[in-house]
Amino acid sequence: MAVSQELLDILVCPLCKERVTLTPDGQGLKCGKCRRVFPIQDDIPVMLVDEARIDPE
Repeated sequence: MAVSQELLDILVCPLCKERVTLTPDGQGLKCGKCRRVFPIQDDIPVMLVDEARIDPE
């Protein structure tokens, strides 16, 4: 089971408050503004800044 569209519609980056989008591989949520990628573990987004990685692209 993947992250539901309803959840994706309301999730924002905890740092800059921009919307996040699902990464192409479905393993994370990416903020378009600060480029942080938040992991998804056991179908639950981990929206902690300390757990995110910064995508160079």
